[in-house]
Amino acid sequence: MRKLLMLSMALFIGMTVHAQISKDNMENQTKTIRLVYPQWQGGNIAQWITEVKDPEQASRGYYLGAQLLNFLAPDNGQDTYTVPVSTDLVERKVTDGVMDKEAIIAQTKAALNILAIQKPDKIVTLGGECSVSVVPFTYLSERYKGDVAMVWIDAHPDITLPGDVYPAYHAMAVTACMGLGDKQIISELPTKIDPSKILFVGLRDWERDEIKARQKQYGIRHLTPEEVREDSYAILEWLKSCGASKVVIHFDMDVLDPAEIIAAVGVVPNGMKIAEVVRVINDIAKEKEIVGLTVAEPMPRTAIRIKEMLNQLPLMK
Repeated sequence: MRKLLMLSMALFIGMTVHAQISKDNMENQTKTIRLVYPQWQGGNIAQWITEVKDPEQASRGYYLGAQLLNFLAPDNGQDTYTVPVSTDLVERKVTDGVMDKEAIIAQTKAALNILAIQKPDKIVTLGGECSVSVVPFTYLSERYKGDVAMVWIDAHPDITLPGDVYPAYHAMAVTACMGLGDKQIISELPTKIDPSKILFVGLRDWERDEIKARQKQYGIRHLTPEEVREDSYAILEWLKSCGASKVVIHFDMDVLDPAEIIAAVGVVPNGMKIAEVVRVINDIAKEKEIVGLTVAEPMPRTAIRIKEMLNQLPLMK
């Protein structure tokens, strides 16, 4: 009887320990998802894609770009979710200083709904134009109670506002993350990111003097391609000074030097090399925990032209 009692106790203790270990393991596991976010309405770029004859196809190029990025990205077993994005090209109109505002709000809500259901700890986002970072980055900033730095690797600062001469939302992505801009859009976002926790890397084109002045007003630091050409020291020092333990990284493909590759809409010369961007992101990962990574602004010019060609062939229409 005594042996049976001792055996029962041992089994109970073993089951309790196993259950606690399983609970601890579940709590220690992080959930990473891949978010395919083919939003194109935030861009107004057809006039710059001159090799594509159909401006509608050029405008929707980001949609195809997101699909291609997802196809090309390594299959690492991450659960993948696609934000439903309309491909209808109705008359594009500016409302309250924002082009295609209604579609952007609807797709913002759809992306937030995915995150609310899945509750990820880390997010890989494949865009789509630059504004696809706004939802996942503000979600992650709220998720980690503001303990998040944002490194924005981009040829442009993306700090325009409604009412500026260029009404496309992708150029307002950083200001939206900061909680500035269209009140209706901002009201949908989980939180805002303080400008003291934002760093621009690869910045080389402000487009207008007012944008450069606005960056100074916000107090956002930047590093040019030349300043990160040899190493990532300046970025890592900034990360230490800002105090955040986690990082979200936005990689706009227009930061790349067009002399090496033309992968985005922007073709501003003297950009970063592919190897430099890869090194920068990996160096950040060695020092801080990356919880968000976006690759944005793919504009697959050749693929769009091939699609146009296929649409004209018999038996394929």
